[in-house]
Amino acid sequence: MILSVTLSKPVNNISEILDKPYEKIKIKIENSGGKASYFAEMFTKTQVFHKHFSEQELNDFIEQHAGTTFKNCVKRTDTQEITILANKKGKTTTLTKSLRSQGDGSVGSTGNQGDGSLRILPPKKKNYLLEEGKPVPFLVLLGIMNADGKVINSKYDKFRQINRFLEFIDDVLPEITTLPVRIADFGYGKSYLTFAVHYYLTEIKKIPCQIEGLDLKQDVIDYCNEITRELGLKGLIFHTGNIADYSGKESPDMVITLHACDTATDYALKYAVEHQAKVILSVPCCQHQVNTQLGQKGQTSYSESVFEPLLKWGLIREKFSSLVTDALRGEWLETQGYKVQMMEFIDIEHTPKNILIRAVKTNKAATERTADSLMNSLGIKPEIFN
Repeated sequence: MILSVTLSKPVNNISEILDKPYEKIKIKIENSGGKASYFAEMFTKTQVFHKHFSEQELNDFIEQHAGTTFKNCVKRTDTQEITILANKKGKTTTLTKSLRSQGDGSVGSTGNQGDGSLRILPPKKKNYLLEEGKPVPFLVLLGIMNADGKVINSKYDKFRQINRFLEFIDDVLPEITTLPVRIADFGYGKSYLTFAVHYYLTEIKKIPCQIEGLDLKQDVIDYCNEITRELGLKGLIFHTGNIADYSGKESPDMVITLHACDTATDYALKYAVEHQAKVILSVPCCQHQVNTQLGQKGQTSYSESVFEPLLKWGLIREKFSSLVTDALRGEWLETQGYKVQMMEFIDIEHTPKNILIRAVKTNKAATERTADSLMNSLGIKPEIFN
């Protein structure tokens, strides 16, 4: 059975073969109801996309692209490591290395020591920022790890997603030079990621931080503050409040907004810009405003619009509205002096609302208002432009 596959060194015309200019694809087996299934991370130069494969789909994908679309393919099973290499003329070479059991269900590779004997190399593991096998207090308390640091099987997706978010945090830390790092966290829900950011900064990076969480639900506030007290965490506080009316005592270095519903995301982005936050990480949710505005009386009717095929069916219209809203948010942030990236984020509740807007302050504002023509064509004006 295949455990993992890595494809690299793509051909120049890869965009014509696949849908994007992928530079590397990493695929590994995942637990899915006792059946073999696979999770793929597909890397372009600036983004990471995700995809799931069945066992047959993975075999078909490897057969089609290993040694052709990608000149280097490393496939690992429970007994072998198979490397497929292609040269400039397209000739392929397959190298096979045996793997030996470690006695604990994992495998290691065998290598020659130079004296004719074999040594067993340790198995390769994903280098998560929060390590497997090392107890993390908040993960243990929230039921993601046991007391020995083993990730609970049913919670592994959450563990992986928490680490993915911390990678976004780690990437932007060099942009923040003042201490302590001040973070405003809007609409955090059960705060898996809030506690993760606090732990990563204070315990792993040894960076002092002050995180203030804001949410509308009192029961959520009580829950998070109880965990904070139980773990004895410092510099972390949660309280109730509306993002639109919020005014913190200190301007934040970083603003995080996860699943802030509808225009609450716009209020959070405006707050971040007004307080000159150096970094913004936003995962929008429930975007209704633009959908409601489309085709309203007195505005451009979608039935007369060039966008009619995207707007005539409710489901497509809803998805289109969400994409338009996020695209216009990105355009607005660029005019405010931020470098913006739209990235895929697998969130902790498995929702399709998984676009992450990452914005870093550069003070170089875009001068061209390309958003205006789109808004005029659709007859819309998102909250971010009010």
